[in-house]
Amino acid sequence: MRRRERRAAALLVVAVLAGGFGVLAYATHLLRRSELQTIDARFSIRAKQRPARDLVLVQIDDNTFAELTRLGLSSEFPFKRRLDAKVIDNLRRAGASTVVLDVEFAHATDEADDLALFEALQRMRGHTVLAATQIGAGGHTEVLGGPENEREAGARVAEAILVLDSDGVVRRLAYSFHDLRSLPVVAAEVAAGRPVPASLFEHGTLPIDYAGPTGTFPSISFARVLEGNFPRNFFAGKTVVVGASAPVLQDVHNTATSGSEPMSGPEVAANATATLLRGAPLRTAPGWLNVLLVVALGMAAPLAAVRIGRWRALLAVLALAAAFAVAVQVSFNDGLIVSLVYPLLALALGTLGTLGVLYVHETIERERVRSVFSRFVPVDVVEQVLASADENLRLGGVERDCTVMFSDLRDFTSFSADKPAAFVIEVVNHYLSEMSEAILAAGGTLIAYMGDGIMAVFGAPLRQDDHAERALTAAREMIGPRLERFNLWVAEQGLNRRFVMGVGLHSGPVMAGNVGSEERVEYTAIGDTTNTASRLEAMTKDTDAMLFVSGATRERLLGQRALLARVGELEVRGREGTLEVWTLAPRESVSSRSRCGEGVAGAERA
Repeated sequence: MRRRERRAAALLVVAVLAGGFGVLAYATHLLRRSELQTIDARFSIRAKQRPARDLVLVQIDDNTFAELTRLGLSSEFPFKRRLDAKVIDNLRRAGASTVVLDVEFAHATDEADDLALFEALQRMRGHTVLAATQIGAGGHTEVLGGPENEREAGARVAEAILVLDSDGVVRRLAYSFHDLRSLPVVAAEVAAGRPVPASLFEHGTLPIDYAGPTGTFPSISFARVLEGNFPRNFFAGKTVVVGASAPVLQDVHNTATSGSEPMSGPEVAANATATLLRGAPLRTAPGWLNVLLVVALGMAAPLAAVRIGRWRALLAVLALAAAFAVAVQVSFNDGLIVSLVYPLLALALGTLGTLGVLYVHETIERERVRSVFSRFVPVDVVEQVLASADENLRLGGVERDCTVMFSDLRDFTSFSADKPAAFVIEVVNHYLSEMSEAILAAGGTLIAYMGDGIMAVFGAPLRQDDHAERALTAAREMIGPRLERFNLWVAEQGLNRRFVMGVGLHSGPVMAGNVGSEERVEYTAIGDTTNTASRLEAMTKDTDAMLFVSGATRERLLGQRALLARVGELEVRGREGTLEVWTLAPRESVSSRSRCGEGVAGAERA
């Protein structure tokens, strides 16, 4: 009971720490960029919305420059103001209710052109909005020559400076800048005929409720409007945003919905204006709600672990994370931007902390289980068994397609006959260390040492689809660099002796699992595949080859078949019929003695 209470207390500490760190991260905007990117993803999931019917775009696009050149007009930007005046007049005649010019007119040009623009604005009778980027104290600008001319022209001036998040993406619109209201705010006020309350803007900004990706709003080329070539009623009763979309004019921006295709400034302004005209349907959740969610999710995993245990708690946490993500998206679709990253961060920290606490409190029990397993299975298999066994030590055999390896050091018995026992053991240990490292590096499982012989299996206890490839890789390493390194070590001991070895590989179904009595259990692989691999290793003793690979293993190879040369169809003791045998190229022949029969000579390249 005391142990359970200590565990519960530790889990409570984890809950407090997870929630506390999550709140701290939220307060300091530690993961602000990640949070912002989730908002982009939410727009993408929500999919494209129907754009406002009373908003259209007139875009100064690449086609505009081409058309002006075709008409013999100057295509130098900014255009002659008489062209802007003609576009305004054409929009007025077409019934446009409001014209928003996302083009700055801050400097005087040709007097006749300036006058034409001024008169066109007057004819709109106060239904035009002009952009400004150079703003002085008190919202003063030099658009049309100053405030007096602006009032006489009946045009309202608004700041066109975009709000960029830390990653350079436009997601919000500002209420004002230097006491001058922003272009979307003024456009919405002129279009609706009523002021936009500053109270809508939290800390001076408001999320833009983008209708969709670039190109969502209906648009038409500036050149077509200039020529009067546009559909009838296209502009009737609508707010028209005029501005640059040609990339060369550098008024294109990354937005929450633009993806790889930046959005033009006029379309950003149209989205922002539509957001205000619809009453700002997308709002940021209040801070207290986000903090509450952070704390709640931070406590979820520890409290669940107290009630339902580790693995069920983990499943519950995963289900909670998925449900929370869905709820956040549903909330977004309904117009509320709830924090996603920080609550999930708290949930993750609480989960990791909970798993850590449970691991520490279960260490003693796990060590007991490890001790039990270590008494019955080889050390190399203990971790695999622990991963797949429960506290009841339920161990069972499985039938798997594997590759079995047998290896042996040639003539070692005669070598060791007149050597001191300690030295012989040292030599064997050095040899086994080299070969074992090669097998383990290739992902094999060491089953047994038999003196200087080794049995290994590839493909068990963990399933490996490339077990034949791994086995051949290990064999090549063993009879190549590893054997050479061992022989160099032998020479360093003052012995004039070069050892050779034999390796046999065969693939097929094996029964892999724990065998033995209640007192002693070992992990092994049994069956005809194992017996044949052992026979193949023994058959190398009567040849110049150090490796025999069965045809069954070769068939399972993925990319090393070209390394093998065919030995032939050989008789294998204990098997009916013959077995196709291969060895490493470029050996041109394999000499045969009594055990292999006469069919070994004349190896054929694969």
